[in-house]
Amino acid sequence: MNLHEQFTAFKTLLTKEVLRFMRIWVQTVLPAAITTGLYFVIFGKMIGSQLNDISGYSYMDYIVPGIILMAIINNSYANVVSSFYSAKFQHHVEEMLVSPMPNYLILLGFVGGGVLRGLVVGLAVTAVSLFFTEPGTFNIAITLVVVILTAVLFSLAGFLNAVFANSFDDISIIPTFVLAPLTYLGGIFYSIDMLPEFWQQVSLLNPIMYMINAMRYGMLGVSDIDVSHALLMIILFVAVLFAFSLYLLNKGVGIRS
Repeated sequence: MNLHEQFTAFKTLLTKEVLRFMRIWVQTVLPAAITTGLYFVIFGKMIGSQLNDISGYSYMDYIVPGIILMAIINNSYANVVSSFYSAKFQHHVEEMLVSPMPNYLILLGFVGGGVLRGLVVGLAVTAVSLFFTEPGTFNIAITLVVVILTAVLFSLAGFLNAVFANSFDDISIIPTFVLAPLTYLGGIFYSIDMLPEFWQQVSLLNPIMYMINAMRYGMLGVSDIDVSHALLMIILFVAVLFAFSLYLLNKGVGIRS
């Protein structure tokens, strides 16, 4: 395939992925906005009003970056895991694999759909947050980099889950038993400085903690860890997961019998 044909193939796959989640926006976008509103009411208003400021910010302001990023993480992951596994289940992913379309473009097409859903939901959640507070804009460039890299990372993670899944039940195991605990323990609702020394060190093993702190730095200018280290960690994870995902796709793992 020449460059123009590759671009057309990628655009077609990406368009399909975007239309897939936008057609059912009531199921893919609206629930995140409603859930976020509940977080702000319960944690931000009811509980947060009883708490002291953290790092110079009200509790409501402090949790906004993490809640926005949590919505992006969950939706980027969910979009790719459900889409690619459905393609496996319906056996039309084989048609793409035997086509002249390079495998890396197939991977980028699915990941791109996950990233765009994450961004759409992130914007919706940010819009909801405006009813409760004014989101910080300390460093917009870092905020955008963190948002995009995180969406890419969890889109790739969703792809890996779909590759190894053998049933629709398998695509819910990782989000329930791995992703949700890591997200909630990643510092969305608290600063790790509030934890005992031992648990602070344990928290450093949680990759989501780096993303949330980098996001918080981009929006508020505060972070529990060095932001440059956090960004390097995210980039490293993205590179490793992309290489591993492409390797599995080239080998046909979970696809070819």
